Amino acid sequence: MVTPRKLDLLQGTLDLMVLQTLTAMGSLHGYGIARRIEQVSGSELLLNQGTIYASLVRLEQRGWIKSEWGTSGNNRKAKFYSITKAGRRQLAADARRWERLTGVMDRVFGRSKEADEALGESENPA
Repeated sequence: MVTPRKLDLLQGTLDLMVLQTLTAMGSLHGYGIARRIEQVSGSELLLNQGTIYASLVRLEQRGWIKSEWGTSGNNRKAKFYSITKAGRRQLAADARRWERLTGVMDRVFGRSKEADEALGESENPA
């Protein structure tokens, strides 16, 4: 039996996921952000520390998130990140672009919501 590979991220998607995670969950440390994204993805994504922290540095340099030192749940010093007003504006703009892009991809592949539902039913026989 072939084990499915974890998904590779398209450029820019991790930043968008981080911004959305911080919007939904509030202030989190890097490890917490990574675990939450993995959880929401249904474990389709596995994020290593280097990947998540590169995104956090990039987002902070752009002014879309801010950080402050605090104490984690296991009583360790950790940097906690939160989204800024500029980050919320960027998230809204990026989300609109992704909506457009996924609509285009659906049309390119000849899919609609109804077709996806039918495909899902045929892949999961009762």
